[in-house]
Amino acid sequence: MSAPQQSAAPAVPDTAVHDTADPADSAPADSASGAASPSAPDATYDVIVLGGGPVGENAAQYAIESTDLTAAIVEEALLGGECSYYACMPSKALLRPIDVARTTETLPGVATAALEPEALLARRDDWVSHYDDAGQARWAEGAGLALERGHGRLVGERRVEVLAADGTRRVLAARHAVILATGSEAAIPGPLQGIEPWTSRDATGVVEVPERLVIIGGGVVACEAATWMRALGAAVTMLVRGDSLLSSAEPFAGEAVAAGLEEIGVRIVHGARVAQAHRPQAQPTGLGRIHGGPVSLRCEDGTEHEADEVLVATGRRPRLGDVGLESIGLGADEVLAGRLPAWLHAVGDASGEAPLTHWGKHRARVVGARIAAAATGAQPPFEVPDAPVPQVVFTDPQVASIGETEAQARERGAAVVTAQVPFGAAAGTALLRDAVPGRAQIVVDRATGLLLGAAFVGPEAAELVHAATVAITGRVPVAVLRHAVASYPTASELWLRLLEELPRELRAPVGPPVSAPGR
Repeated sequence: MSAPQQSAAPAVPDTAVHDTADPADSAPADSASGAASPSAPDATYDVIVLGGGPVGENAAQYAIESTDLTAAIVEEALLGGECSYYACMPSKALLRPIDVARTTETLPGVATAALEPEALLARRDDWVSHYDDAGQARWAEGAGLALERGHGRLVGERRVEVLAADGTRRVLAARHAVILATGSEAAIPGPLQGIEPWTSRDATGVVEVPERLVIIGGGVVACEAATWMRALGAAVTMLVRGDSLLSSAEPFAGEAVAAGLEEIGVRIVHGARVAQAHRPQAQPTGLGRIHGGPVSLRCEDGTEHEADEVLVATGRRPRLGDVGLESIGLGADEVLAGRLPAWLHAVGDASGEAPLTHWGKHRARVVGARIAAAATGAQPPFEVPDAPVPQVVFTDPQVASIGETEAQARERGAAVVTAQVPFGAAAGTALLRDAVPGRAQIVVDRATGLLLGAAFVGPEAAELVHAATVAITGRVPVAVLRHAVASYPTASELWLRLLEELPRELRAPVGPPVSAPGR
């Protein structure tokens, strides 16, 4: 049974998990004090996971599947985590109808769709199960996972204390492993901390649409939120510190997204650094509601901005502040660097790796399978080293990318060659809309003929990136990719257009000849 669908720094150490005596019978020493725990635990499991988001769910599931091992998930909020209720799922539930309506504006033969804000927000509510995690709890029970409700924190080696909402405390012991899957939290810059600004949770959970919204940031959350908030009727201004949007992507991606946002009426101000913020009657009025009176912002260059609400989308940080690391003599730095004892693991946003749900779930599956193999004496699971991290930005146009950008590859000294074509260069992509924005690019290692990175910017670009993910993960040379025939007329034919733009010498394998399957 798979975990329900919701939402690179140092990897988790590939160290064995030692099979030790049951802590319920032999209390482990507290690393901080050297003293043994004073009492027996209230419950013992083989694996304990702190955090019940999709990453924690996958880690727990893979740690026990097809074994007799037991696992508990400790969660104080909604089981399913940030992705299910406040990030991936609600944002995409909002963006998909907007994208469909936008498409109808460019397709003769179909009436232009009108957005229905009330129905759009109702769809969002359905996709977040009206902020009820009963379905997630049923899944956990069906997967054989125990659910411990409350705030969990380490209190010693392989020991976790759970503080429930009613104030009761339970101590749990783990025979084999504890996994930190506590996610991340919004980072609020100092000048904005006293005005109760919106975070991404409020944006996805919007109930009251502000007449004037200032979004601080130019990354993924900022760009996606600007899209749906503008569609809901807000006058949106983006204050961006740098000179481009999506600064970690290929430059043409940020340019295309900026053009798309400006076309729908979003105002983008570059080089804007907020120095001061003031708001009367700032108060936490509830998720997605306006948090007080009008906001006055003053930037370092002296420019001023007025808004009814401010959304801070300046990044997130791992949630490691209250997980009891000090009880075992560790701090957040050790977690983020992967310097952990063999029984302790960190996955997802809490590990400092790419803060993307799909990547966190992948790493959770890997770590969970390692733990299961070590605990049962089974053969270690197969793993692919240096797996690439894909990402999709659901703006208009969409941005889908994987691997290195051209600049990143050149910076590390690779001899690269690139191919770039308009996104509408293939019949399949040209058919998506009568006016097709965007471009596509691949970055190839000239010495090996291997794909290093790919970026697709255009309508429904999200569905093109997985082919690149497979090619990079499987180390498939571009000479072989040319023989992966795309159906006509589909968007996948864009791959052929890109491959044809590469130097002709890359049409033959650079290394040893590649044999066809079965020959």
